[in-house]
Amino acid sequence: MLARIASLSPARLIFRKRDFCSEIFISRLSYYTTDKELSDAFSAFGTIKSARIIKDPRTNRPKGFGFVNYASEVEAQKAVKAMDGRMD
Repeated sequence: MLARIASLSPARLIFRKRDFCSEIFISRLSYYTTDKELSDAFSAFGTIKSARIIKDPRTNRPKGFGFVNYASEVEAQKAVKAMDGRMD
């Protein structure tokens, strides 16, 4: 293993910076939260492409988490920074 690592060129040993995604994960949602309410809560931070609550396929009841997809990574980062750890 060590010999294999040593044989790689220096360019291959440089780790790429992890890119931020424009879709963010939202957890600890009330089971009564709707897609519209989720979208309204996060719309202050940018243009939302989609907001969706994940539901159990068998019962169609919300699972308490969802995803918000922004038009840009900058807007998503702004939302994460403002809403991280917030409990309303």
